Amino acid sequence: MDLADIPRDLRLDSPDAVLAAVREVARGPLAQVVEAIDREGYYPRAELQRLGALGAMSAHLNAPAGRGDFALALRAMAEVSQVCGATGFMMWCQAVCGLYMQASGNPALMGEALMAHASGATLGGTAMSNPMKNYAQIEGLLLKAVPVTGGYRVSGTLPWVSNLGPGHACGALAGVVDEHGEVVREVMFLLRCDAEGVEMRECPSFSGMEGTGTYGLRLKDLFIGTDEIMADPAKPFIARIRGAFVLLQCGMAVGVTQGAIDSMWAVEDQLGHVNQFLEDRPAELQAELDALTERVMKLAETPFDPSADFFIDVLDARAHGAELSLRAAQSALLHQGARGYLMSSEVQRRVRESHFVAIVTPAIKHLRKEIARLSAEALPA
Repeated sequence: MDLADIPRDLRLDSPDAVLAAVREVARGPLAQVVEAIDREGYYPRAELQRLGALGAMSAHLNAPAGRGDFALALRAMAEVSQVCGATGFMMWCQAVCGLYMQASGNPALMGEALMAHASGATLGGTAMSNPMKNYAQIEGLLLKAVPVTGGYRVSGTLPWVSNLGPGHACGALAGVVDEHGEVVREVMFLLRCDAEGVEMRECPSFSGMEGTGTYGLRLKDLFIGTDEIMADPAKPFIARIRGAFVLLQCGMAVGVTQGAIDSMWAVEDQLGHVNQFLEDRPAELQAELDALTERVMKLAETPFDPSADFFIDVLDARAHGAELSLRAAQSALLHQGARGYLMSSEVQRRVRESHFVAIVTPAIKHLRKEIARLSAEALPA
C-alpha cells in the first residue's frame, strides 16, 4: 500500500485527519488481528504498511519525509498502542530507524531510501538495546567492527531485535577495534537483514510480544560500506538523538495505559458498586495520565535539546509512563475480576504489554540508573 491508496482528504492535510485515519485502522483491521498477533505470532505487515502510508510512523521526520511533528508521532503511536501494544512497539521501532536514517546526513540513506521507509514501503527496527546498555555501563558491546578497505567487517551476536523480517533493516552499532582487539570508538550503521553475513534466528516465545518480528541476529564478517554508515564516530550522534529516541517510547506507555483505563470504565455500570473500594480508580488514573501526556507533549516541542536537564526530564517521563502503565493494567485486571483473567481478555494481554513497557530498553532500572548518574554529574563539586 502507498500514499495513492489513501483518500486525499486523509493524507497529510492536518494532524487531526492523520489521527482519525490511524484510529480507524487501529480499531478496525488491527483490532481484528490483535489476538493473532498476541497468541499466534502473526506479524502485522499489512497493518503496519497502512499506518506507514498514512504518515503515522514518519510524522516526526523533517520534510519531505514527514511533518517534523513529534507530538503527532506520539499521539499516533498511543492510538495504536491503546488497541495493541505490540504494534505500538513496532511503530516505535520503525520511527526510530527513520530517525537514524534522516539524522545520519548520508545521502545513500536519505532521499528515496528514507521516503520508502517513511511511507512504510520498507520496514525496519533498531538494534540499539545493547549499545544503550553499554553507554550506561550495564553490559559490553556485542558487535565488533574491524576496519577494512572501503568500510568495516562486523561480527557478533545480538540476542533479539524487533520489527525484522526478509527485506527489513535496522540501525545498529559496533565497537571499532584496533590491531590489539581494543575498542577505540563506535560506528553506527544500517544493518540489512538480507545482506551476506547476516543470519536471523528464531527466538523463544515472548510474553505479549510474540508477533513483533523479533529475531536473534548473528553477524559473521558482514561488510559495511559507506552507503550503510550512519555515524562514525557514533558517540556524538547518539548524544544528539538520545532524547528523541527515549521520548518516542512514551507513546507506547500512554496508549497501553489509556487502554487499561478504558477497560475499567467498561465494567463500571456493572461492578462500580464494589470496584469503588479498589485503589487506582479510573478517574484518578486518567487525571494522572492526562498530566503525564501534557508533560510529554511539552518535551516533544524540543526533542533534540542537548542539555542534561532535558534528558533527565525525558528519562523521568519515560519512567513515570512505565510505572503508570503497570499500575493501570493491574488495576484494570482487578476491576474486571474473573473475566479479566481469561486468556482471551484484552485486560490479560494488556498486563503483559505493560510489563514489556517496563522492561524494554531503557527499562525502569536502566532509567533510574541514568537519572541518578546524570543528576550526580550535575551537582557542584
